[in-house]
Amino acid sequence: MLLKTIMSRRRAVMATGAAVCACVSMGAGAATATAGNLHAEASETTLHIAYLSFAIQDNSYDTPMLAAAESAAHADGAVLTVFDAENSPTTQYTQLQDAINSHQYQGIIVQPIFGPRLLGLVKEAISDHIQVADLDQELGPNLSTDAPQVKGLAANVVFIPTKIGQKLGALVVRACAAYDPCQVGYIYDVKASALDEAIFDGFSSSIAGHANIKIVAQGQSYFTTWDGLTAAQHMLQSDPKLTLIVGADQGIEGAQQAVAGAGRTGKVILIGYGGSAAALRGIRSGAWYGDVAQLPTSEGRLAVQDLVTAIRTGVSSPADDPVAQLPAGGVITKSDVGQFHAEWAG
Repeated sequence: MLLKTIMSRRRAVMATGAAVCACVSMGAGAATATAGNLHAEASETTLHIAYLSFAIQDNSYDTPMLAAAESAAHADGAVLTVFDAENSPTTQYTQLQDAINSHQYQGIIVQPIFGPRLLGLVKEAISDHIQVADLDQELGPNLSTDAPQVKGLAANVVFIPTKIGQKLGALVVRACAAYDPCQVGYIYDVKASALDEAIFDGFSSSIAGHANIKIVAQGQSYFTTWDGLTAAQHMLQSDPKLTLIVGADQGIEGAQQAVAGAGRTGKVILIGYGGSAAALRGIRSGAWYGDVAQLPTSEGRLAVQDLVTAIRTGVSSPADDPVAQLPAGGVITKSDVGQFHAEWAG
């Protein structure tokens, strides 16, 4: 499970028109209409949707996701009320509980921090005729599939963590082909999280059998550039012969600074995942070897559109992984970087 609260610097970020809440006021009474009547009523009224974010403040990945979701909601006649869990599974559990009990929302979008813990509440919401969409992170114990893991889920717009790891590992195998040994520093986001465990498992499966690749250092970025900088500095100090550093884009942005500060630009290979603007710039310049794309803006837009369709019509959407449609499966190198467009800054 993720650490209950990740302590990091906070800056206030709010998407235009979205209300950011720590809790929900308990006002309206429980709905008594049948599911059929709810669909008929929803087709003619403004919809109210609770949006439970992983973390908005200080998170350059989640901020554009929310902005896209807010824009899609406005276009589809819906209003989002935003809950920021600030990386705390406990807070998110309470927020979901409050959103259900308030009886104010026809739909709920949840970006899980620890999906298995939320399953009981999600099933409760669905049984109360609240449509629920899963966004970005897996809502369930299986981190190797984009298939819905809850019966009756309205939408499931996610990426597959193990596939991210497998693609990262394949990039590292390519980059390490000319090095023996190829000494790797691996930067987790949060090592204790199920997400990072799944990504690392996929990564390990791809590098297995390549005896030249050795993970000699590990660190954590906590989704920030400055913690990635610190982690990479420690790696470079402890192993002056480090060949390569790999991790999420925020961590690799920090690693790029650390490599430059150590006078080793061009001598340490950098590989990230996220498909951020920073990553694309790095690949174009040659500072980064490659990256694995993610599409947070597309995810936010699709989750709202799919959820609104389910509320208004009762028709659920199949699993939706926008990354699956990208060139080369979303693996970005200098040879194909021109085919990719970043959806977040990094």
